[in-house]
Amino acid sequence: MKRFRYKSIMFALVAMCLLGMTACGKDGGETKIVLTTGFKKDEVFRIEKISCMKPEMMIYLLNVKNQYEETFGSELWERSYGEQSIADNIKENVLAQITKVKTMNLLAKEYSVSLTEEELANTKKAAEVYYQSLTEAEVEALGVDSELLEEMYSEYALANKVYNYLIADINPEISDDEARTITIQHILVKTYSMNPQGEYEAYSAADKADAYARIQEAYERAVAGEEFALLMAEYSDDETTEYSFGKGTSEAQFETVAFNLSTGEISRIVESSSGYHIIKCISTFDKEETDRNKLKIIEQRRKEVFNEEYMKFTQSLTGNINQELWDSISFLEYDEVHTGSFFEIYQKYCSL
Repeated sequence: MKRFRYKSIMFALVAMCLLGMTACGKDGGETKIVLTTGFKKDEVFRIEKISCMKPEMMIYLLNVKNQYEETFGSELWERSYGEQSIADNIKENVLAQITKVKTMNLLAKEYSVSLTEEELANTKKAAEVYYQSLTEAEVEALGVDSELLEEMYSEYALANKVYNYLIADINPEISDDEARTITIQHILVKTYSMNPQGEYEAYSAADKADAYARIQEAYERAVAGEEFALLMAEYSDDETTEYSFGKGTSEAQFETVAFNLSTGEISRIVESSSGYHIIKCISTFDKEETDRNKLKIIEQRRKEVFNEEYMKFTQSLTGNINQELWDSISFLEYDEVHTGSFFEIYQKYCSL
């Protein structure tokens, strides 16, 4: 699949919902709440007193649809994603995204977080620009006006602002040692196979013994001074022979051995769930990869802090979905709607 619009598509789906349309009980379980009565016309779902209306849902769905089609082609919709069609999968993801945006707006009230006058002016400008980008046919099909668009941009901006508020105190200082990334080469002799169903099957004792004999032979030749690259080509069952990785990303025994090697040093035989390895250290400290890893660690810490607060907040919420309306929504029928710039305009005018 093409990747040239990957960034904008992932932005469109960045807020995958932890709440979904469920209400978490005090015991940590989840109770799905589905109501199909008591809704206003075109009300898709409601969380407490905040609602999502069908035009909002269609803006999200059709922008994502058109971004995907521009990248992957319209034949995308003929494919499946596991047991779901890709269309149904995207539909559920968009529902999850909007649900989380709405929930985070409720969370913003708990912390008295609001948009400044400047930020509100930016959302108003974004709404005007996006509304002007729509054709008359698109406005009619979507059932939107500039006021609704301004509200949507404001809610999206406030959701991002409360996220940044909750992670503001995360210490961004990560030491080189904590984020240290090394580069290694390895020879892997597998101790498993894949059956016709694509399932993992461990080797028999006899086959595993043969695998060990093979890695032992490779090890003896390596420590005797033969070129490691040639030995990898001859013995390794892994098509990728060189890796850069940080702490906590590999199996414990493999990682411990790898991180204790000196540059150019070759390890003893190491066993993992994949098989037997011989590791050669290429670099004990990759500065560029280490700096990138620091950013990953910081982002992971931010997500953990936010998720803890978010999940605690959602335990007291109830969410109701108009199942009949939701089931009737199909975004593949709108051939006259080509808009795909909603999220790009947000990034240009409202990104915090």
